Amino acid sequence: MLFDLTLVALLLAVGNIGFRRFDPNKPLSRRLLKSLFTLAITAAVSHYFGRTGILIAIGIALLPLIYVHAIWLPRHGINGWTAEPRDKYYALRGWPPTNP
Repeated sequence: MLFDLTLVALLLAVGNIGFRRFDPNKPLSRRLLKSLFTLAITAAVSHYFGRTGILIAIGIALLPLIYVHAIWLPRHGINGWTAEPRDKYYALRGWPPTNP
């Protein structure tokens, strides 16, 4: 279970650090709660289903991510990798436009 939690914690840390620029207004408290919730779910899945269950859960969690970035965002005219053009991305998220 410790390896599973470490793996998921590492994925969360890399995600929060590397992708923070795509959601800069999210408060740190929400990021921490999301991480704690995800680690609690990981511990439960690992306890009941083992490492195979964790790998399946990670795969299932990647499916909506792949759909959004590979299909849904490009349909709305936004690059799924870079979130450009920023104005369209911000409008889609419901955020105010950025200042040039």
